[in-house]
Amino acid sequence: MDRASWLVAYRVIFAVGALFAIGYQFFDGRANNPGFTPGNFWSFFTVQANTFAAIVLLVAAWKADDLRGSRAFDLIRGAAVVYLSTTGVVYGLLLSGYQEALQTTLPWVDTLLHRIMPIVMVADWLIDPPYRRISLRDAAWWLLFPFAYMVYSLIRGPIVDWYPYPFLDPNNAGGYGAVALYSVGIAVGVGLFVWLVVFLSRRAPDAALAT
Repeated sequence: MDRASWLVAYRVIFAVGALFAIGYQFFDGRANNPGFTPGNFWSFFTVQANTFAAIVLLVAAWKADDLRGSRAFDLIRGAAVVYLSTTGVVYGLLLSGYQEALQTTLPWVDTLLHRIMPIVMVADWLIDPPYRRISLRDAAWWLLFPFAYMVYSLIRGPIVDWYPYPFLDPNNAGGYGAVALYSVGIAVGVGLFVWLVVFLSRRAPDAALAT
């Protein structure tokens, strides 16, 4: 199997695996969890980020030749890497042991979405780097979704009396001040991941000529 075929194969395998895991956990939760609601399930950053990353991998596998050199798609891929990296690190630092609250009660789903997929996306970026170096100015757009997600969660939380993560719940975190501190810390972390993904894009073929 040549390199191109290998890239397609692993992208399809992990993308389909992630989507299957999300779907399986959704139907399992709906069948076995009396408090399960679709709105809450799809409000987890983990679910949204993994769904996005799986779609990116499928598109990359299907349209690899057509998208080669596409700056727009490189930015989309970079966003998926940042979001899954954030998912993996935040889970490891703040959420390990909260599987019940995170609605990833199936161990294999929890492992795939929180541990394996973040590694897969970083590996994909390293194995198949972007065609052109990405600037920090362009990469700043990657911050919009995490910011919008935070705002959405904090607005929706009091309305439905439910928050996707303990550190976003003022009753659990110790008040809105603590939530603000957690939010700032995570924002700094996301910013570091943005910088790191941009730094790794220097492996791109034209990096020496990029501005």
